[in-house]
Amino acid sequence: MPEPKKFGKLVGFSTGSATKPGQGIVVKHVHGPDCKHDHDHDHGHAHGHDHHGHDHHGHDHHGHDHGEEHVHGPSCNHDHDHGHGHGHHHHPPKRIRPPGHRPAEGGGVALQLDLEGTLPGETDDVGRFEKLEEALEAQKGIQDVHLRRDNGYAEVCIHYQPELVSASQLLELAKKTGGVVAKRYKHFTWFVRGMDSADAAAVIEHAVSHMKGVLSASVAYASERLVIEYDSEEISLGDIEAKVKALRYGLEVPMAGHACSHHAHGGGLAPLLELPLVVASGALLVAGWLLERYASVPALVPTLVWALSMASGGFFAIRGSIQSIAQLRIDIETMMVVAAIGAAVLGAWFEGAFLLFLFSAGHALEHRAMDRARRSIEALGALRPEVARVRRGNEVVEVPVDKVQRGEMIVVRPGDRVPLDGIIREGKSSLEEAAITGESIPVPKKPGDNVFSGTINSEAALEIEVTHLSSESVLARVVDMVAQAEAQKGPNQRFAQRMERTFAPLVMIAAIVFPVVLVVLGYPFKEAILRAVSLLVAASPCALAISTPSAVLSAVAAAARGGVLVKGGIYLELLGGIRAIAFDKTGTLTVGRPKVLTIAPVAGVSRDELLGTAAAVESLSAHPLARAVVDAATEHKVQAPAGKDCEAIHGKGIRAKIGEEAVEVGNLALFEGQTFPAELNAEVQKLEEAGQTTMVVRRAGQFLGVIGVADTVRSGAHHVIQTLKQIGIAQTVMLSGDNARVAKAIAAQVGIDEARAPLMPADKVTAVREMGKKHAVAMVGDGVNDAPALAAAAVGVAMGGAGSDAALETADVVLMSDDLSRLPFALTLADKATAVMKQNLVISLGVSALLIIATVFGLTQISQAVIFHEGSTLVVVFNGLRLLGYRPQASVATAASTGSVQRATS
Repeated sequence: MPEPKKFGKLVGFSTGSATKPGQGIVVKHVHGPDCKHDHDHDHGHAHGHDHHGHDHHGHDHHGHDHGEEHVHGPSCNHDHDHGHGHGHHHHPPKRIRPPGHRPAEGGGVALQLDLEGTLPGETDDVGRFEKLEEALEAQKGIQDVHLRRDNGYAEVCIHYQPELVSASQLLELAKKTGGVVAKRYKHFTWFVRGMDSADAAAVIEHAVSHMKGVLSASVAYASERLVIEYDSEEISLGDIEAKVKALRYGLEVPMAGHACSHHAHGGGLAPLLELPLVVASGALLVAGWLLERYASVPALVPTLVWALSMASGGFFAIRGSIQSIAQLRIDIETMMVVAAIGAAVLGAWFEGAFLLFLFSAGHALEHRAMDRARRSIEALGALRPEVARVRRGNEVVEVPVDKVQRGEMIVVRPGDRVPLDGIIREGKSSLEEAAITGESIPVPKKPGDNVFSGTINSEAALEIEVTHLSSESVLARVVDMVAQAEAQKGPNQRFAQRMERTFAPLVMIAAIVFPVVLVVLGYPFKEAILRAVSLLVAASPCALAISTPSAVLSAVAAAARGGVLVKGGIYLELLGGIRAIAFDKTGTLTVGRPKVLTIAPVAGVSRDELLGTAAAVESLSAHPLARAVVDAATEHKVQAPAGKDCEAIHGKGIRAKIGEEAVEVGNLALFEGQTFPAELNAEVQKLEEAGQTTMVVRRAGQFLGVIGVADTVRSGAHHVIQTLKQIGIAQTVMLSGDNARVAKAIAAQVGIDEARAPLMPADKVTAVREMGKKHAVAMVGDGVNDAPALAAAAVGVAMGGAGSDAALETADVVLMSDDLSRLPFALTLADKATAVMKQNLVISLGVSALLIIATVFGLTQISQAVIFHEGSTLVVVFNGLRLLGYRPQASVATAASTGSVQRATS
């Protein structure tokens, strides 16, 4: 690769330039309940979203060939939208965490910037990040740049000299440099067809990563994705597609909402020939054994039969090993083929054929097992109908879902699935939202409510205005995120990958050195070679390669089916280590809608008079507390008189008139300096101590009484908190912006250990970081108002993701339903998945270690090594697939008995 351009000139940065502190950092505007702004919700244009497939990828999808013509067989039933394969998703930008100052690891000063905010789309410290690092380190005053994850998320850590460059200048520099790097160095994702093993993934990864202009290439075998980072000035996507096509694999752009290819799944020869070749190899293996044992035929006959068995069983392994050798690589397939050929050369034809038969049989079973996990994800997307009934004029016509536009009206009959996300305009019904939220109980819906594609209309016909295209629906985005989750690798996944890459070359070297040592020690040459072949089989890291991807894919799919979206393997593992949880109050532990709980009139005044007077005045206001009073009057069937001449007193209450009588409704501050009845004051104090907001009512100079309003606790919140403690959560804290008295009352009701209030957003961040010093902490909120606190936690958990674009985009883990009941399930599933990953690592490494020892000391034959080797591979795959059957109901019950011990010792 030629010398990179000097970024200093491109950025145009001068350490002497004056910039304002914090310049370059985008802070979201959060709207509170009292916001009077005119909110423009035209998401398609107002926010400047990234339209995937254009500038973001630097890729004109009309201008080049994707490798193969798309031909659809008769069984193909996917939603084919090739004209917009890259998807124009109008999604909010991902959350940008605030910058922070922490001491540099080796001493000195360091600034930490959110990786997503600095270099959008980057997830690791290779490829595009290395270009950013190189550009920043070339600037005066910057000593070192690296990736830091000790806060539970990726940050760009910049060590600098304060006397040469200020923090504000550094922020501006990082923003400009990140922009320059992002413009030239891009990333792209394809679906890969034809991979029949993890070794195929390694072949593609190696070939693409060594192309000029490719910064990094990663192939995820479990989710069948190729993710590249490349220099758009040196290489085109067409060049990469041609390279992969030359290796006999197909690439296609993943369609929104599909975990699998829209072609015959997997593509290529492998799915068609894999199992028949395995069966043929097994049949020939047995035939050769019978001929040798029971038929009086020349010795050459069974040898030829076993040779055919080797060719049949090793067809794909031999093809893969040839590709690997051409790349000067040693992988598992190469080791197996070398071992089989070595056995045959020494006359052990049966052992060689048996090795390749079991190896190919294991791969076939593994391939189908992984296919099951992928299809469980695809089954989510299949819940969406292919056609929608669209009202056009006076007619209702059936239209393919990908042809329906925003703003069109669709008709959904009782019993039908909703084809697209939208808002109900006519009709009332109940919808089963299990496909999205995991909640089986139908949810009542009325005009103005949101509905989601894939949900079932169970009662009456609805007319729905479409708000999202088919590729932008909640269901499509959940499927996409689940399918891509394997790319966000956790510590266990990274460890397994490093071990596998290191292991294979070392084993090949050992297989060459080992027989030489045995011959020197006096062993016969043939026995020494056979022992070396056994060592190759014993030490091949097949099980290690598939141990964590099978568990991650299965766990993420099970979570999605249970109404929990986990963004990646790294968050699955982080969630498994959580020991403390911080909760937002409003909308998380409480419903988020105030309700009248107490109506306390003074002596001589009726409840109806008190409530009716308050409702008459409050009906003139749009404040949430006012709506609660009006709703209470309606509920109690109280006829409120007409009010007029409303005047809002900020922070105190409201004044108005009923007829010609003056009416005041508000808190004690509204009546400050005036004579106030002692018994009414005592009632106010009592209600506030109980966590209620008080509204005193006075009409024509006479106090009528007090009304107590409070945000109600979510039903089941207390049970969820108790369950969390049973499964080993050591600390629960509520962080609230409300007054301390109300916060403590709510915390006591739900059983939370501690309430901290009143807190500003910055105070919540401080509280989360303080908790993080003792335990790994998760923050649970609504994904919008508490973004900084969600960011500060090791894992940010957002509730109600089905109804919130922001929650889907910003949180690490999303509870799709608008309640806490899925939180214990998410934690116990994460525990289980982490345990399974560790079990698989122990099994794969343990079996290899035992077989290596047994082989070195001559305690095992080739055939025995093959059986144990392939057996361990299948064990780890099916151990991972067990997670697919994990259900919310069973998970919490089983975890309650074991979780405390697991978390306490983790």
